[in-house]
Amino acid sequence: MSAPSPAPSAATDPTPAPSGDRVPAGECVPAAPAVRMTGRQKLVLTLLLGAQFMIAVDFSILNVALPAVGQGLGFPLSRLQWIATAFALAAAGFTLLFGRIADLVGRKRMFLVGMTVLGLSSVLGGLATSPGVLLVARVLQGLATAAVTPAGLALLTTAFKEGPLRERALGLNGALMSAGFTAGAVLGGLLTDLLSWRWAFFVNVPVAALVVALAPSVVTDARPARRPRLDVPGAVTVTGGLLLLVYGLTRAGESGWTGPVTLAALLAGAALLVTFRFVEARAAAPLVPVRVLRRHSVVWGNTAGLIAFVTETSLVFLLTLYLQEVLGYSPLATGLAFGVLGVGTVLGGAFGGRAVGRFGSRATIVGGGIVQAVATLSLVALGSTGGWIALLLVATFVGGIGNMLMIVGFMVTATSGLPDEEQGLATGLATMTQQVGITMGIPVMSAIATARISALGGSGPEAVLSGVAVAILVNAALVLAGALLAGAFLAPRRPGGTSRP
Repeated sequence: MSAPSPAPSAATDPTPAPSGDRVPAGECVPAAPAVRMTGRQKLVLTLLLGAQFMIAVDFSILNVALPAVGQGLGFPLSRLQWIATAFALAAAGFTLLFGRIADLVGRKRMFLVGMTVLGLSSVLGGLATSPGVLLVARVLQGLATAAVTPAGLALLTTAFKEGPLRERALGLNGALMSAGFTAGAVLGGLLTDLLSWRWAFFVNVPVAALVVALAPSVVTDARPARRPRLDVPGAVTVTGGLLLLVYGLTRAGESGWTGPVTLAALLAGAALLVTFRFVEARAAAPLVPVRVLRRHSVVWGNTAGLIAFVTETSLVFLLTLYLQEVLGYSPLATGLAFGVLGVGTVLGGAFGGRAVGRFGSRATIVGGGIVQAVATLSLVALGSTGGWIALLLVATFVGGIGNMLMIVGFMVTATSGLPDEEQGLATGLATMTQQVGITMGIPVMSAIATARISALGGSGPEAVLSGVAVAILVNAALVLAGALLAGAFLAPRRPGGTSRP
């Protein structure tokens, strides 16, 4: 997939800044001449974006169908969240490891294996006759996602070298992934109402089969000249740390932050991740070289990305509570209401690459974060009557644009300034940030909303509305803090006008 790409545009110096911010803070450059993709690049882009869109749909397609799944297979109500958690644990815990394995054995091979497992596990989930079989299918889907997402992104970034084409490709990728989360909610409601929840699994099968059939002849992959040994201690500590962290966050959203199991999981996860940092400093072939962890583009780019995913996915959860518990919307109507958010994210992704090329990734992250924060803050005014849906639709549309600008800026920043042989590592880190953010947001905001609802001594519409409003206020403050941190620490200027790595 290493089709030739034009030289970087936007900057006067053709060498990309190591931080991924090709323009010093606060400066703009003249628009570069338009650069067109080749026919083969368009085909590769279509194939990879289709796969990534399907992965995004998988994250949310079962959310509105969970009650129907529980009734069909005999899941107790208190255990329904494990259908989502089983997927999230595998997807978040193994992403970084599988991204590095893809660097070693080949991204194309890892991508094809992951798509094959995704298709087969979707068949298993659709045919499941017991809770145990369904959970196995969800774990396999999560593992497949952990393989496909970083491998697919690495194939994308190595097919489009740093410059306007990569920015455009990453913008489209971000837009389709974000739209996929929304489409999953709508599609899950439609399939469950019209056919059966089982079709939320079966819909993946033809897409996976098509990608597996076409990818071998369309996608090319550069193999590493030398295959270093896999860093087993690093793999064990980071995977174990992420699994425990995600598990602890899920338990916190389910039973509170002070439970002994929750605290033990969070503390053990944090300890393993700290241990991972020291293991990498001494490893001969580290999973994540320490020099990469010291790069401002990696640290602050992924910080901004984490906040973007934490806030937007949890906002959808909070607004779902508002629409269903306060306004009385059905699951299908709730999913359709988020269609406006999907349109906003598509527009944000379509223009995100151009914004990065013109203003730099730092300015794009900061500007997008401020837009998202203001739009989110306006939702604090939501009331208990149906007329407030207009504010929700406008605010989610505008906020979706801002969120996607932030995500595109994060993806460009986090994957720039590294050689092709480390793109699997860079995209693995970025994908891990995405998976952890998606998983972390809902438990955190759920705990905030629940605490407020409990303090009011009830669970009626007014109490739910107050709990949602408090959590939305925290959500907006978190976005603003992320934008300001990116502006303060990402790629500061040197006296000569260049960016610090």
